[in-house]
Amino acid sequence: MSETNKPAIVVTKLNKRVADATGELTILHDIEFSANAGETLAIVGASGSGKSTLLGILAGLDTPTSGTVKLGGVDIFALDEDGRALLRKNQLGFVFQSFQLLMHLNALENVMLPLELRGDKDAKAKAEAMLAKVGLSARLKHYPKYLSGGEQQRVALARAFVTEPPLLFADEPTGSLDAATGEAVIQLMFELNRERGSTLVLVTHDLTIAARCGRTLKIAAGHLQE
Repeated sequence: MSETNKPAIVVTKLNKRVADATGELTILHDIEFSANAGETLAIVGASGSGKSTLLGILAGLDTPTSGTVKLGGVDIFALDEDGRALLRKNQLGFVFQSFQLLMHLNALENVMLPLELRGDKDAKAKAEAMLAKVGLSARLKHYPKYLSGGEQQRVALARAFVTEPPLLFADEPTGSLDAATGEAVIQLMFELNRERGSTLVLVTHDLTIAARCGRTLKIAAGHLQE
């Protein structure tokens, strides 16, 4: 099997159930799919359908009731929390709707952080180059509160891509942006993803954005449809 056809993500019999006032609520029901290295995959569905829960489980930020998730052949729920944290540090980039920048760090420091956590001695130079790539060379020293929403999301993209992760997860990355700014951010995200050949999993309610991905999965009431 060639490297480009090697499964980057394999999800098997994934279920997520939580207690509620009626007893138990099933959020995800027997979810199964795989994605190859370099593939772009959209997950769509109505609000409350379970798509963000699924993405959180794929990243090991949430745990399933049953089932397995393998990232690069590693069963992430066979790892303890420290092991999953190490896998995220080395394998994953994540872009959130709410940016999730650290407000006490400037743009450069936010992008340097994941590199510094890995002990990269070239963190500053790599972060500066990545911020230049997203058009923010003039905003390196600006703190998030002095950046527009679009600028904050570009910092978040730079932070996600700077470690060149094989997997990139994006949860409604344009949800907090106006249409024009959102379009610019999406174009940039796909451009960076093509350059680096990462596997992209994008959660979105926007079918136009989903159509740019190579494949779309739809979740309805916790069930997966392709």
